[in-house]
Amino acid sequence: MTTDGSTTLEGTPNPEAPNPQLPIVQKLRIRYAKRGRMRFTSHRDFGRAFERAIRRAALPIGYSSGYTPHPKISYAGASPTGAASEAEFLEIGLTRPMEPADVRAALDVALPPGLDVVDVVVSPGGALADLLQASRWLIELPEVSREAAQASVETFLAREEVLVERMTKRGLRTFDCRAAVVRLDVDEQAGSDGCAILDLVVRHDTPSVRPDDVISGLRTLCGLPIEKAPLATRSDQGPLDERTGVVGDPLASDRDAP
Repeated sequence: MTTDGSTTLEGTPNPEAPNPQLPIVQKLRIRYAKRGRMRFTSHRDFGRAFERAIRRAALPIGYSSGYTPHPKISYAGASPTGAASEAEFLEIGLTRPMEPADVRAALDVALPPGLDVVDVVVSPGGALADLLQASRWLIELPEVSREAAQASVETFLAREEVLVERMTKRGLRTFDCRAAVVRLDVDEQAGSDGCAILDLVVRHDTPSVRPDDVISGLRTLCGLPIEKAPLATRSDQGPLDERTGVVGDPLASDRDAP
């Protein structure tokens, strides 16, 4: 008896399915960064680049069964195109065990500069996406003073609702971006040209609220005097401490496991 024809109820490949594959014996969780010009890489482009890197690194990646086998790669919480990030995550399934440090080194060599592997750990099982509850963003605002940014932030936080519009695949949508904001401050340090930097923690709700949604609300409803495009960098993504607004490391328990 099978589930979808490609695997048995026990999760092993069904030998009667088209292109039966080797079983997955190890799952690895990978944290990677998008830096510099690579922030303009779309999620689809990154997927193609990562699959090429897997082949170049000669990793024993597992594949699905069926007529069109796909590599066992699961992406979680990808950042929007145009945003830099130090906290992107994915999970891969291997057909033979490997040392996480060896996988990290091999992928780092195979990936283009700017797509950099930060950490690799053995997965204990469960859904990685369930650990990614919130993100912390640092948003640099060119030619905006700290005083002007602070005034807009105070107006934003004082409002119960901040409605913004975004074009989606289903057309123009209006939603509240205020409810998802856990914390919003003006960073004490200035940007490269002395401009303000916003320190934003946003909860991963539905609909998903992105940094540009918050900037849109700050500009249109809270008087943020912004003319040049901001630069958003995700510094952290993981479990959220609702009391403190701190975003934790989703790989911490895996890294500390014996």
